Amino acid sequence: MALFGGLSERLNHIFSKLTKRGKLTELEIRTAMREVRVALLEADVNLKVAKQFIADVSEKAVGQEILSSLNPAQQVIKIVNEELINLMGAKNAKLEVSPKLPTVIMMCGLQGAGKTTLCGKLALQLQKQGKRPLLVAGDIYRPAAITQLQVVGNNAKVEVFERGTQSPVKTAKEAIEYARSRNYDTVVLDTAGRLQIDETLMQELENIKKEVDVTETLLVVDAMTGQEAVNVAETFNTRLDVTGVILTKLDGDTRGGACLSIKAVTGKPIKFIGVGEKLTDLEPFYPERMASRILGMGDVLSLIEKAQQAITEEDAKKMQKKMLANSFTLNDYLEQFSMMKKMGGASAMLSMLPGAGKLKVSDGDIDEKRIERTKAIILSMTMQERDNPSIIDSKRKRRIAAGSGTSVQEVNQLLKQFEQTKLLMKQLKGNKGKFRMPF
Repeated sequence: MALFGGLSERLNHIFSKLTKRGKLTELEIRTAMREVRVALLEADVNLKVAKQFIADVSEKAVGQEILSSLNPAQQVIKIVNEELINLMGAKNAKLEVSPKLPTVIMMCGLQGAGKTTLCGKLALQLQKQGKRPLLVAGDIYRPAAITQLQVVGNNAKVEVFERGTQSPVKTAKEAIEYARSRNYDTVVLDTAGRLQIDETLMQELENIKKEVDVTETLLVVDAMTGQEAVNVAETFNTRLDVTGVILTKLDGDTRGGACLSIKAVTGKPIKFIGVGEKLTDLEPFYPERMASRILGMGDVLSLIEKAQQAITEEDAKKMQKKMLANSFTLNDYLEQFSMMKKMGGASAMLSMLPGAGKLKVSDGDIDEKRIERTKAIILSMTMQERDNPSIIDSKRKRRIAAGSGTSVQEVNQLLKQFEQTKLLMKQLKGNKGKFRMPF
């Protein structure tokens, strides 16, 4: 499912009716704004936030300048986009760095929000920025919490500091001394969570902040819990004065309420979003990009960033050379699928393209399992067959189908698809002066 698919679809439907009308009256705009308000409430946006948002948009949208413009519908959409950005924080909020190292980041939140895994994801992000993070096991209550953090740390190739079940406050203080002595510049402290907020939990977190110079207090909340996530954020912020929020599980059945409400309710920015289960599935939060995706305008910048992370410049040049020389083989085709997977898969890539919400693409059209079957077919071929598919006769097709657990028909479909791709490459070759790889 595309990020906030339901809300995006509703808003696109509302605005499509406006664009068909040409000139707009004040009544038509106000009617559309009432529909937007309903869409926001159905997406579990906080009631006060939704009412204020509609009031702000309506005030700007019904002005004489908008009503008399050549394309008032586009002007209204522009205003909605700007107000969505303001609602979510106007700009990307970066992590603070302490002038006196190490920078201490305390992660807090309720049990089940994915906090421990998030510690590993954040550590991996910090490593990519050239930092030396140290993970600290401060949850001494949940069974196997320390072991889980050690597994996550091992996968991220980040050291984990733990002192068993001793006081988390003492562990945090010792971890900072350990970090200083071994030149770790960032400490990421995993803390205990509860199934619900209680005084014992809050007191422990407050004690850590009293004893340790915490640079960032990041609250991890489950975006799928909607308004409850906002309530949790408000309570934690009141007690701990959090510096930022990380929303997890945005790849799930998320309606969007938490993402659109947290900044307005708490005054604290969303700094990161979790978009999957892999350690690499953590992204900095950009309000302008999120607003663009909600309105179906895509998120090309994030797509380019993912491409740059997945594909080296050398690989891109190598592939471009093969395309121009028309020497593209099935091995290269296989490599394209691997690159796509690194970028989050076909569904994730499609969701970032402008107008993707209007394509009405069914799950079957971008079935990741079908991509895996295609890869299995290619892997069942010999190297000679991959380099020269024209030698694949009916006997070879039966062998390839049997080896990949597919049918001869699927093998034929792949070969036909590959030939069409080769034909496209040939056409591009004639226009090579203008052709360049998008990455």
